[in-house]
Amino acid sequence: MIALDPWAWVALGIAAVTIGISKTALPGGNILAIALFAAVLPARTSTAAMLLLLMVGDVFAILAYRRHADWPTILRLAPAVVLGLLAGFAFLAFAGDGVVRRAIGVILLVMIAVTLWRRWRQNRADAVAPARGGIVLAGTYGTLGGFTTMVANAGGPVMSMYFLATRTPVQVFLGTSAWFFAIINLTKVPFLAGLGLFEGQVLLMDAALAPLVVVGALIGLAVAKKLDQRLFDRIVIVLTVLGAVYLLF
Repeated sequence: MIALDPWAWVALGIAAVTIGISKTALPGGNILAIALFAAVLPARTSTAAMLLLLMVGDVFAILAYRRHADWPTILRLAPAVVLGLLAGFAFLAFAGDGVVRRAIGVILLVMIAVTLWRRWRQNRADAVAPARGGIVLAGTYGTLGGFTTMVANAGGPVMSMYFLATRTPVQVFLGTSAWFFAIINLTKVPFLAGLGLFEGQVLLMDAALAPLVVVGALIGLAVAKKLDQRLFDRIVIVLTVLGAVYLLF
């Protein structure tokens, strides 16, 4: 087991619960977990450790929303996502841990900016729905989503922006996201394993944290329709900004 201070275990526990909640109630909310993992663990290790916990959450997301996926959308995004994954893999393979750590901090800040811009645009959008995403739109978001999810498991806000840009209905949004990230996360496993990031200590730590992901997922399912999302999002954004700034220095 990785030797960590008590405060570090508390931070990872909070991150694990957040992962579960984000999978079943607040898509993209795991940005806080990314910041906490990267603040406690070496940057590359945090990416691998968090991936396995995300996969636990994926199971609950699929069980909850499996019938609402839009498979044509997933297939439209697939080629660009693969390109982004390969670019992210090359970055992880050649970049040092300090560079990866700072890259995660920058990615988090960019994702927060993207999320805030997306919401501002949504609030100002007129009632006329735009056409469904074409090749250029899917290629742009798909490539960026693939890169960010490989490097920092931070593809959620990017893909959420794509789904909102194409005015995807809520249930279809949740169902498509569930299947999309389940497939992507499974695809990432051999890449990170090839870099030797799934060490025994990481697996033991994830085994200890996995029950908290389950707890978070169940909480998310129970409160999905009652949760004050605006307040939760504000707290996540503030804490993530602090975490991202911490990673940059």
